[in-house]
Amino acid sequence: VSRSDDPQRTMAAAAILNNIARGAVVIGAGVSAVQSSIYNVDGGFRAVIFDRIQGVSKKSIGEGTHFRLPWFQTPVIMDCRTRPRNISSSTGTKDLQVININLRVLSRPDKEHLPWLYSTLGVDYDDRVLPSIGNEVLKAVVAQYNAEQLITMREQVSQQVRKTLTARAEEFHIVLEDVAITDLRFGTEFTAAIEAKQVAQQESERAKFIVQKAEQEKQAAVIRAEGEALAAKMVSDAMEKSPALVELRRIEASREIAETLSKARNVTYLPGGNNLLMNMPAQ
Repeated sequence: VSRSDDPQRTMAAAAILNNIARGAVVIGAGVSAVQSSIYNVDGGFRAVIFDRIQGVSKKSIGEGTHFRLPWFQTPVIMDCRTRPRNISSSTGTKDLQVININLRVLSRPDKEHLPWLYSTLGVDYDDRVLPSIGNEVLKAVVAQYNAEQLITMREQVSQQVRKTLTARAEEFHIVLEDVAITDLRFGTEFTAAIEAKQVAQQESERAKFIVQKAEQEKQAAVIRAEGEALAAKMVSDAMEKSPALVELRRIEASREIAETLSKARNVTYLPGGNNLLMNMPAQ
């Protein structure tokens, strides 16, 4: 092989490498262009397209893989899943009692109005809207009830808060799946008043029980006395009609006394004359 062929081989090799490099650049650019033209929307999310020429699109894009024009179009992914949020408020009741109330809200955006939400409120629309309208509704509803009614009518208060807050959120195209009062705390003065009232009610119930017990004992004593009087009357009537009944009772009593004395250690005999209860002739 002559030396004159070496430069030709070198140039050929360089040309091949240049072609490979150009091909790699083209392929890389193509891959990059394809990647930048494709975007994914995961489950539970939707995309709002911002177009540099037309602005925010009127419709949102659902789940899946989609194409876009690089640089001209930018997808904004928004979460459409139901999310919980706690709203706390310190407000006054109708009778000027201060309470702390906690509200749990399950909310999600209205999918049909995602472009409006993004262009008007941004991605953090719930942080901008729910705390403010939640406090507004809680203060308006609680002010209609006394502190005691908030306890006895809690279900009614919860339904009114749910209805009012749901209607208020719909104005911002936010759907509320559930609204519930999770905590209701009163001031120290009202709590002490409630405890004192409960103690007074317990004392009242105890006093009522004592009165009822005394009344029942009184009725029982009256009934017992009437029974004893009736029994005495019956015995008296029987004695008047049959004197022999008295003798029979005296004989039975004498027999019991005799048996008792016979069992005593200090008594060894019975007197032969008249005993204590009977006047029987001696033999």
